[in-house]
Amino acid sequence: MPSLCPYCAVGCGYYLVVERGKAMGVEYMKGHPACEGALCPKGNAVLEILNNGDRLEYPLKRDGDEFVRISWEEALDLAARGLAGSAQDHGPESLGFLASSRCNNEENYLMQKLARLLGSPNVDNCARLCHSPTVVGLGAVLGTGAMTNNLGDLKNSSCIFAIGTNFAEAHPVVSRWVEKAKESGAKVIVADPRITSTSWMADLHLRINPGSDIDLLRGMMKVIVDEELADERFIEERTEGFEILAASLRGYSLAKASEMTGVPAEEIAQAARIYARSPASSLLYSMGITQHICGTDNVKTCATLALVAGQMGRPGAGVWPMRGQNNVQGNCDMGGMAEFYPGYRRASDPKSIDFFKAAWEAEDLPLGPGLTATEMTEAALEGKIKAMYIIGEDPVTCDANINKTKAALDNLDFLVVQEIFMTATARMADLVLPAAAWAEKDGSYTSMERRVQWIDQAVPPVGEAKEGLWVINEIGKRMGLDLKGESADQVLKEINRNVPQYGGMTRERISKVGGLLWPCPDEGHPGTEILHQERFSTPSSRANIASADNRPPAEETSPEYPILLSTGRIVVHYNSGSMTRRSPSLLDRDPELYVEINPEDAARLLICEGDMVKVETVRGEAEARARVTKRVKPGMVFMPFHWQATNIITSDALDPIAKIPEYKMAACRISVKP
Repeated sequence: MPSLCPYCAVGCGYYLVVERGKAMGVEYMKGHPACEGALCPKGNAVLEILNNGDRLEYPLKRDGDEFVRISWEEALDLAARGLAGSAQDHGPESLGFLASSRCNNEENYLMQKLARLLGSPNVDNCARLCHSPTVVGLGAVLGTGAMTNNLGDLKNSSCIFAIGTNFAEAHPVVSRWVEKAKESGAKVIVADPRITSTSWMADLHLRINPGSDIDLLRGMMKVIVDEELADERFIEERTEGFEILAASLRGYSLAKASEMTGVPAEEIAQAARIYARSPASSLLYSMGITQHICGTDNVKTCATLALVAGQMGRPGAGVWPMRGQNNVQGNCDMGGMAEFYPGYRRASDPKSIDFFKAAWEAEDLPLGPGLTATEMTEAALEGKIKAMYIIGEDPVTCDANINKTKAALDNLDFLVVQEIFMTATARMADLVLPAAAWAEKDGSYTSMERRVQWIDQAVPPVGEAKEGLWVINEIGKRMGLDLKGESADQVLKEINRNVPQYGGMTRERISKVGGLLWPCPDEGHPGTEILHQERFSTPSSRANIASADNRPPAEETSPEYPILLSTGRIVVHYNSGSMTRRSPSLLDRDPELYVEINPEDAARLLICEGDMVKVETVRGEAEARARVTKRVKPGMVFMPFHWQATNIITSDALDPIAKIPEYKMAACRISVKP
């Protein structure tokens, strides 16, 4: 049976070998356009998750500190009563909903529809914690908050500039396309404070100081403008705002950029010249760009660099945000965000309300924006959010400063969690609903390259687990709502009607290997491989060049906390680790939390390789195994975020626009554990 990898957003396809109703093996899908049959370590180990003995099989109700098995009928009634009771006693805005970037488009569409028909504008998803600056930042500059080109188009790039992304570990299959470009003579530039698997591929590694991304990008633009490497025709014909940027660059110097980034001026200039002179340059970024209090400005500046050099709207030229979860793009497309109804219709626009009132035959719908995931935490602490329905998200592991998240969830009157495993968040719930995994249900998923693909159910759900669509529908019925979501096929047809980008994406068309890339407005449309070839998706059809100065992090080092902590992904684990840390072959590779520390700092602190150390910030402490390595610069340490302990100590300071926490910058101290 054709299937899709449930991990990152590359959207790799493979075949499940099914015997007597059970998945027994994986075969490679060599004809898949994104992966060409390749799978990363996580993809190769998917059966260890699908067939895992820890899967949730029955509805569970809290009984003191324990859980007791209950029937689906009792569970659905309890879920409906808990949500309805809060809405009745405290108003619908007391309800919070977290949709899931691990669930399919149809489930997420129905989830946000349930929330809004109940009168709550408070619906969000984990994109808030990883790529919300992409949605609002690229949206502001280009008109569309998504990857501009497809992944295979990287082979057409003559220059690949990766900033704030370790794609070789986080999205390993992407490396195949970069290697193909290199074989054709492409230059690879990597900007990253750490030495990584991605920087090993680089012709030029700009080892910038953490948090100095805008300084680097502005330094490159300074060189491009001063040396007349800017694409003046492109700027004049297809953009607005260049004069403001040019004026701001006149007061900026390459020497200043070098001082702020720690990168020699000649290397910044070299990078700028390679990028601007290349016939086709791609810019790749990920959470090293987004997870800052200036994350939105970082994204806007990345897009602006591409515009100034005219590296947009052509094969091999564009901006590639490297997104995290298998359906994070689709979840945002479906309206699983506080700022947007489906199709990125602004929740604050009365016209959006009118459109969906007609589409859903609703008397009224809430005007937004609602509370984001991070704002829901604050509202729960303050007693304003009283009940939450969380699907496939684990904020008790993934949120920054998770002690605050725990306190917030503990303060709720009612919490229902729908999951495939008993996660840290599920353990705090009043009601746990067992969900079908990806191969146990029908539905579509949208990868980070806007590729929409359909998979059919390959095996039945374990135990009494149910597909999310059925669960949401049944809860809706008990609350007096007809969500019209009896099947994924039925919901997809509604998506076709109400989400313009998906207008022509019928089940038959997207069931074919590789599916289609949105926008695909009608059934005669072939899908869109490259965005912005003739116009941008802004009201003026022109891109909006941005001009932003860098801002210091919310938390800077001090004599008490003298070391900078940064976090990120590693190749064998995924997000909260709720899946990969249950995969024996993956866990065997990296079984415990570790911290990378430079040899100079280790010597000064009397820390040796393999020591168990204590990493402390103002929010708390975490224990980790020391790895003494020059991969990190002196004065900084790195911890993977796939273990709960990491996010006890990360900073929850927010970007004021995207409301994303500043995971990448926290002041810490480190010592050998007694």
